Amino acid sequence: MAANPPALTVRRNFPRPDPALVDRFREAVTGAVADANGRRGALSWQVRQITKAARFCGVALTVRTRARDNLAPYAALGFARKGDVLVVAANAYDEASVAGDVLLGMARNAGIVALVTDGMVRDVEGLDAVGIPVFARGLTPNAPHRDGPGAIGEPVTLGGVIVHPGDIVVGDANGVVVVSREAAGDVATALADVAAREAKMDGWVRDGVVVPPWMEETLAKLGVTHLD
Repeated sequence: MAANPPALTVRRNFPRPDPALVDRFREAVTGAVADANGRRGALSWQVRQITKAARFCGVALTVRTRARDNLAPYAALGFARKGDVLVVAANAYDEASVAGDVLLGMARNAGIVALVTDGMVRDVEGLDAVGIPVFARGLTPNAPHRDGPGAIGEPVTLGGVIVHPGDIVVGDANGVVVVSREAAGDVATALADVAAREAKMDGWVRDGVVVPPWMEETLAKLGVTHLD
């Protein structure tokens, strides 16, 4: 008789970015991070802000779980490091929650700074009391089981983005952006250029500009047909 498969697969020691590199993203808004990241990396709008708290920045601790189960997210708490973001891929299952205020309270105790999931959560008042940001597909009172199978510390896909353990994750009221660990240095450097462009455009608005200065040259290159 074949042995039962294990309930969990765990990768405990995955590469993590230098904390100083993560710190370079802490004050950046998600729009700027996405721009610096080649205008990509944002999760689908369906992974949305649930709690009053929204702003966070940290390192992805990835979890994959099956529908209607949260054994793996609970088990991941034992492998968390201070500053981690618990990223839980639940295959967008929406008939039961993947986390509630008890799990999130323990996550906060473990040093986790946010939960990001394409599944559902519950206990919104309790989540607000815990105080760390939660981004999820939505809310449901239905509870999960704790049977597995699941995986911790492996690449996952949620919200249309592949997230590797050790990636940098930034969130605010506009959404969530993931920056790969390998590209994080270049993206952090590009943030300065993005900030300079934003400051320039803000200046145009303050000065009463109506049409962006680049419009005439751009249309001359791309072409325009006037109908009257």
